[in-house]
Amino acid sequence: MATFGCAIASAGKYACRSLLLSASRSTLPTKFIGRYASQVGFIGLGNMGTHMARNLLSKGHCIVVYDVYPEAMTQLVDSGALIAQHPADMAERCDRIITMLPSSPHVQEVYAGENGIFQQVKPGTLLIDSSTIDPSVTKDLAIMAEKRGAVFLDAPVSGGVLSAKQGALTFMVGGKESEYEAIKELLYCMGENVVHCGDVGTGQAAKICNNMALAISMIGTSEAMNLGIRLGLDPKMMSKILNMSSGRCWASEVYNPVPGVMEKVPSSNDYQGGFGTALMAKDLGLAQLAATKTSSPTPLGSLAHQIYRMMVNSGFPHKDFSSVFLYLQEGHTFNGRK
Repeated sequence: MATFGCAIASAGKYACRSLLLSASRSTLPTKFIGRYASQVGFIGLGNMGTHMARNLLSKGHCIVVYDVYPEAMTQLVDSGALIAQHPADMAERCDRIITMLPSSPHVQEVYAGENGIFQQVKPGTLLIDSSTIDPSVTKDLAIMAEKRGAVFLDAPVSGGVLSAKQGALTFMVGGKESEYEAIKELLYCMGENVVHCGDVGTGQAAKICNNMALAISMIGTSEAMNLGIRLGLDPKMMSKILNMSSGRCWASEVYNPVPGVMEKVPSSNDYQGGFGTALMAKDLGLAQLAATKTSSPTPLGSLAHQIYRMMVNSGFPHKDFSSVFLYLQEGHTFNGRK
């Protein structure tokens, strides 16, 4: 879905200066001028965040970036991004800020820590957290934002690095309907699906449920592919059978875990890039915490969490989560012994 705001810049990359000049000449409808003349902040330029920020730039947004690694910021300067000294500096300069961070402690530090966003946030600022964190932390930060006159929404994403690069992410948004309406146009510049899940925190709830299902299906696909290969089946043929039969799933069709079966996926690049095993273990931990709080039975989710935790302790933390195929192929069992 392309909104007017994204479409005006899709023919080329507009620098902030040219966009502001266009606005001053009234080439944009009045309702868009204030929104597009202001700067958007982006914090967290990892595997996903860098591509998300680049998509905002390519759609004509003026962005200010911050990351703890200076080189992550400087690589976006040539594309037109500005650099903030710290999150509080960004809050002083931007009225919309997106955060894309690894875990709950990172998000808490960026918002509520020393030189955090809440130190300088302006009333009316829209704070959009696309990290995957504990829903209870999201709700606490929303309360803190409200006390400062700002609005905090959770908008975690699904789709992986390739979708982030292509601007094809799915956003799961938690917040009031009016707040969702205020940010969805911005999110459509980075994704193709933007879904309102309910009140603040429900975006995170949807994301951890999705990732639990993803982890389980990735393990199941890896087990089936490994068994088929050991039975003498060609892996590409095995993948074809799965994808034209009832075993088809995202892990088999889009993100096959076997090296060489698909191009442009981590399994064919020594499991580099993509979504790290340590991050998957973290998300599964969040799902298990939520399951405990709600007395929800998740036996397969619990086992998936155990497997990914063992992988983290077996030299796989920075490999893509699809490396569970390699972990199983090497003969690891549930008790960690060959």
